[in-house]
Amino acid sequence: MATGARTIDIAAVVNDRKLGGFNYRLILLSWFITVFDGFDMMMISFTAPYMRDELTLTTAQIGNIFSSGLFGMMVGGFVLAYVGDRIGRRRSIIAAAFAFGALTFATAFARSYETLLLLRFLDGLAIGGMLPLAWALNIEFVPTRMRSTVVTIIMMGYSIGTAAAGPVTVWLAPHYGWEGVFMFGGAATILCAIALFFFLPESIRFLVSKQRRPEEVARTLNRIDPTLEAHAGDRFVLSDEKATQHAFRVGDLFQGELRWLTPLLWTGYIASTLAVYFKSNWGPIVYEDLHFPRDVAAYASSISGVAGAGLGLLLMRFTDGKGPFAIAVYPLIAMPLLLVLGLADLQPHVFLPLSVLATSIVGGEHFGILSIAGVFYATSIRANGAGWATSVAKIGGIAGPILGAMVLTSGLPAVRSFAFLAVCPAILAVCAIGIGLVVRRRRNAPLIPPDAVPAS
Repeated sequence: MATGARTIDIAAVVNDRKLGGFNYRLILLSWFITVFDGFDMMMISFTAPYMRDELTLTTAQIGNIFSSGLFGMMVGGFVLAYVGDRIGRRRSIIAAAFAFGALTFATAFARSYETLLLLRFLDGLAIGGMLPLAWALNIEFVPTRMRSTVVTIIMMGYSIGTAAAGPVTVWLAPHYGWEGVFMFGGAATILCAIALFFFLPESIRFLVSKQRRPEEVARTLNRIDPTLEAHAGDRFVLSDEKATQHAFRVGDLFQGELRWLTPLLWTGYIASTLAVYFKSNWGPIVYEDLHFPRDVAAYASSISGVAGAGLGLLLMRFTDGKGPFAIAVYPLIAMPLLLVLGLADLQPHVFLPLSVLATSIVGGEHFGILSIAGVFYATSIRANGAGWATSVAKIGGIAGPILGAMVLTSGLPAVRSFAFLAVCPAILAVCAIGIGLVVRRRRNAPLIPPDAVPAS
């Protein structure tokens, strides 16, 4: 039995241990909610052909509906990131999960263009902060050497969700209409939110950095490692961060070497997000315009999503060890492939597998940039750091569907859209190399000077 008050360094406890059952349960919970996050966000792309036919929507209107959801995600990312750094990761994630589950279900009852615009915006508002909050929560429970890998594993859930949207739509829509797809997604998300309510923990790094609820810190520590026998009277510190007494300011994201890392991260993230949402939102319709059957179009887009997740996980084996330079590899491969697809005259039996390969690599490179979105920021601003990066990146997400609509209504062949996408991996490669140079220069020195953060 432990006697007397001790000083327990939370950073050392987390960094000096291997992943255990606590981590795996947390990763699994986060993984499930990101599955339905991805499913919810991408089902609109696969149901769009059915909605276009039933509600007589124009191509421009569909593009606006896509962008409305992404605009909501951008706003929601800013709002929930701030809330997550103020009241905690747990409550913010649970509230967002219940909200976007209910709004997804409600979308099934939309019968006009204007209603769809509003519901997709509100749905995006709830979804917007979910991913960066889930990243922040998991990052704060795993060793530094495994952060990128764990974020990528969680994001595989998002990709599986986006990939599942195609087959589920093919399965449900012919029998229950596009409405049945939204009802399924909304109901499943609400069930997942209930599980989060009962089992999702709060970040102990967050609690210690904010000097809150030492009894909960002790309880969570004992769940992680019962041999610690922590109790509320112990003094909990973070030796790798310094205390911050002021409220979050945007300028905090540009302090020290963050003045280089944050702009490079945002720029690369914008370019990558533009490419991902362009190909994800318009992929099924582009394939149909190229005279592939509707079910082939859906499955091709879904396979691309799953393969992109696998490539992203493979990339993380190198990113955690080699650093951000590894992230530049995929975009340097994707760029010439996209140019060939968009400019060469390829036969359908060559074009289809090559396009799946190229868009899979686009998905894989996106995992690279998002896996480091929160790792450079201190606990006190991590949700804001990841949230702002994700929200700013939605500039590309909003532009993607709109630019796609412009290309598809311009009179140019639909296949030229692939050549347009080649610009995005070029930008991402430059940014990844820049981030790598900054990180190498600091030679693993922490961005925040070490200091103990006591919890009272």
